Amino acid sequence: MLGSGSGVLAHGDVAPQPVDTAGLPVTGEDWLIENPYRADKVGDEIWTKAIEIGASGYNQNCARCHGLEVVSGGLAPDLRYLEAEEYGDEWYAERFRVGYTQNGTTKMPAFGDLLGQDAAWAIRTYIETRPDGDAMAQVSQELKEIRDALAGYATDATGADPDALVARLADIAEGIDTLSGAPVADSVAFRAAKQIDGTPAAYKSAAETLTVGLSATQ
Repeated sequence: MLGSGSGVLAHGDVAPQPVDTAGLPVTGEDWLIENPYRADKVGDEIWTKAIEIGASGYNQNCARCHGLEVVSGGLAPDLRYLEAEEYGDEWYAERFRVGYTQNGTTKMPAFGDLLGQDAAWAIRTYIETRPDGDAMAQVSQELKEIRDALAGYATDATGADPDALVARLADIAEGIDTLSGAPVADSVAFRAAKQIDGTPAAYKSAAETLTVGLSATQ
């Protein structure tokens, strides 16, 4: 999507998929040079919504070249390392808007007019909050144990301590960095901690979040 090495397969013939950005503040027609959807600008609720929309937009339009969960297979740049600051934002916006062509071959379509600025920055927010894979690997065993405990509490909450579970997951999440320098990683530990409220349904949802997230990091 946002650049290429010499071996990237051209994908200019792939039709970009529209991204539903309902719920996000409208950014306007003039392209910005800094991500407007960071938590320090819009608050946690809009930031979380941007990540959700950005994940969908990325998976539909970018994962083919840049990899699932933004983990590049080596043929395209690993966008997790793109700095979460104005310099990285400006470069990102330019590539997203006008695309990339090498020796007459389209390596990345121009997404700007097709998807729009709101979608661009939502995808950027998702990209910059990807967790460091090495950090995730270090805590994966403990997260699996927590996942199994949560799955059990979904059917029998006897002995469950939701406050302790949230605190431990939050502590794990704080130790997981991004590769972009963004202050918070949207890790599965971070997501699961937000879901737990002491109800069986919440335990089930948190367990499923950990299951899916841990599977993606294998």
